[in-house]
Amino acid sequence: MATVILLRHGRSSANTAGVLAGRSAGVHLDEVGKEHAERLAQRLDGLTLTQVVSSPLERCQQTAAPLLNGRAATLRTDDGLLECDYGEWSGREIKELLKEPLWRTVQRNPSAAVFPGGEAMTALSARAIGAVRRLDAEAEAAAGPEAVWVAVSHGDVIKAILADALGMHLDLFQRIGVDPGSASVIRYTAARPMVLATNTHEGSLTWTAKQSAAIARGDSVVGGGSGPHPEHA
Repeated sequence: MATVILLRHGRSSANTAGVLAGRSAGVHLDEVGKEHAERLAQRLDGLTLTQVVSSPLERCQQTAAPLLNGRAATLRTDDGLLECDYGEWSGREIKELLKEPLWRTVQRNPSAAVFPGGEAMTALSARAIGAVRRLDAEAEAAAGPEAVWVAVSHGDVIKAILADALGMHLDLFQRIGVDPGSASVIRYTAARPMVLATNTHEGSLTWTAKQSAAIARGDSVVGGGSGPHPEHA
């Protein structure tokens, strides 16, 4: 199937303030976050994108906007990529949330975490995984198995998607790092998802447009294979 490049939004004003933004309106990229968005656009320069899909929240759409310059693709939003509903935790300072008993559950046993007045982490995981797999199938149907598309979302959402692709239980997903302005890559195949990159910050991503026949089948080459051809490195 197609290849998805998962982008976490650039650094936001809430990130620098140490506040859990959640789905709060009016949270925008700060100056560093705007630089993250421009750098991501540069990393994808020269790559044909079948679709660009974003969480509806402002910080994600701001991150996606530079990707559209000079491209025929238009920006779509999808609620499946929306930030976790942190309920009563939304808008609170992280230093205060650290004192909550639920914090330890979120860290050690997230599959049991339900945010007060908000969403269970299992529900977040299910909707995010369902959304990215649905959108991936749409991209392949539109442009074939070598289609490459972009999903712009949030840290916990991307971590849940990566955990699923890696075959990890949700309780292990805190082992995955997903920084603001980072790119991760998954190629979905009939055999299995192939995680090609996680939490990357530098380098062209044009190599995602060409994969070996083995990767396309979902095979893992014994010994590791030869990697992308130099012209796509």
